[in-house]
Amino acid sequence: MKRLTAVLITSALLTGCMTLSGTYQLSLQDAKGQPLAQNMTMVAEGSGIYTVRNAMCSAHPDATVIIRDLNSGEELKSESPHKC
Repeated sequence: MKRLTAVLITSALLTGCMTLSGTYQLSLQDAKGQPLAQNMTMVAEGSGIYTVRNAMCSAHPDATVIIRDLNSGEELKSESPHKC
């Protein structure tokens, strides 16, 4: 039981260290890699990217979401591109 508790606490601590921080731009592309006709772009902070990404996918289920760091312009490799 003590071992299980230690594993759970360690997992919780590691998960907390991997939270996203920063400001990100989310945009949609079609299957050919072109921006959608609506040219939808949104901004989210930190883990808010998941809420925005899910909303964008709900509205455009065949799109691909591209997530970029707003300051550096670099794509967030761990989450992007995301096929809806």
